[in-house]
Amino acid sequence: MKSFEYTITDEIGIHARPARKLSEEAKKYKSKIIIKKNGQSVEVLKLMALLRLSVKCGQTVTVEVTGADETMAYEEMLKFFRENL
Repeated sequence: MKSFEYTITDEIGIHARPARKLSEEAKKYKSKIIIKKNGQSVEVLKLMALLRLSVKCGQTVTVEVTGADETMAYEEMLKFFRENL
């Protein structure tokens, strides 16, 4: 398992459009990708659950990546967060 913490800088947080993009990005990998916030954890492929996390600007999330291609998925998820969130 690989993980990183990220503080959201998008003014609106993880809202519908970036959540959809994040979910689409995660579909490219075999690894399971989980986002955690305040004790809640959600698989990023589950779009509605991801939106229910209600992640706002300035909040920090933990992203965990586990699976066969976790190194690549980890690197690409970190890049995605930096470029989009």
